[in-house]
Amino acid sequence: MLLTAAVVFAYYTTWAILLPFFDSSSYIHGLFPPREWAVRLPAFILVLGLTVIGIFAGRTIAQENKRKAEKARLRTA
Repeated sequence: MLLTAAVVFAYYTTWAILLPFFDSSSYIHGLFPPREWAVRLPAFILVLGLTVIGIFAGRTIAQENKRKAEKARLRTA
């Protein structure tokens, strides 16, 4: 996992930071998607991750409230 993280970091750093310093006709520009995706892709991943975390937290809270309601109902019955 550490190797994968290092490769992704090196690729993204080259894509987002170093690519503007190369001539636009250089072959290295063919190895990367358009630079606008250097911002869009992390933003999309962030929104997706926050959505998944929110859904998980919401479902957990709903299940816990359902259990508490069931316990309270059984106690009063």
